[in-house]
Amino acid sequence: MAEPTVSSTGRDPELSTRSLTVRFFAAAKAAAGTGEVRIPVAPDATVDDLLGVLAERYGTELGGVVAHSSFLLDGIGVERENRIGAAAGLDILPPFAGG
Repeated sequence: MAEPTVSSTGRDPELSTRSLTVRFFAAAKAAAGTGEVRIPVAPDATVDDLLGVLAERYGTELGGVVAHSSFLLDGIGVERENRIGAAAGLDILPPFAGG
């Protein structure tokens, strides 16, 4: 069975679907059980749309981590409401302790 495509509208996302590489770091990597995954997305999808799909796939532990994480879309800091557009990758960066 094909994986559902992440989209934020009622339009048929299969018309312009492509894959986005999601990279998990630190606690997000531990919660997902992997460092990287490819997810089919439509250009109209938002970061928040994608995060919802990831939380469904990987469970509440990842959902809790991403609730406090920062996000880089092709290396540029973005908010949850930003559209994915033509981006190739999303990095999920949980808060890091330092000192």
